[in-house]
Amino acid sequence: MLAAFSLGCVMLALTPGPDMALFLSRTLSGGRRLGFAAMLGAASGMLAHALLAGLGLSALLAASSTAFTALKIIGAAYLLWLAWGALRRGSAFAMSGEGAGASWLTTWLTGVGINLTNPKVVLFYLTFLPQFVEAGDPHAGGKLLFLGLYILCIGVPVCAGLILIASRFVAAARANPRVLRIFDYGFAGLMSAFAARLLLAQSR
Repeated sequence: MLAAFSLGCVMLALTPGPDMALFLSRTLSGGRRLGFAAMLGAASGMLAHALLAGLGLSALLAASSTAFTALKIIGAAYLLWLAWGALRRGSAFAMSGEGAGASWLTTWLTGVGINLTNPKVVLFYLTFLPQFVEAGDPHAGGKLLFLGLYILCIGVPVCAGLILIASRFVAAARANPRVLRIFDYGFAGLMSAFAARLLLAQSR
């Protein structure tokens, strides 16, 4: 199960979005120093999401296992919606050249702000984590916190690698839209598999 979760984390880290656009654009405009500042800012925001989601989901599970199960089903629907969005719209990969003269602290704060104010990140944590915890598991609270933090352990090295090869990555992404499209199909397939796994488990 951890292997499947790890694969989902890698796909999430590689999915182009506001966070990736920020740290790659800062890398190209201000060097790796600002790129890592933006990435660490986004990671700080994800840490807050992980702790809040873990604690909140743990509290929900303690209050009502039925409500927790309902959230898992809603989560399956959300994962299918993500899959459909990846197939319909494709990967959004637009970057700005702004921020070349920004300080490390300003760039870090920008990363924190973009991540904390991104509702998709909140929804992902609230709907993705419960897919890997059973409602009756006595250690569910600890597992939810572990999984929330584990996303960071996977995502930070992946994003750091992208920063180190930023110029090549951006050039390849822009020059080969088919590669991003193949990634879209892979992401959609993985999210659909997670959703199907949950729905089949609930029907037994």
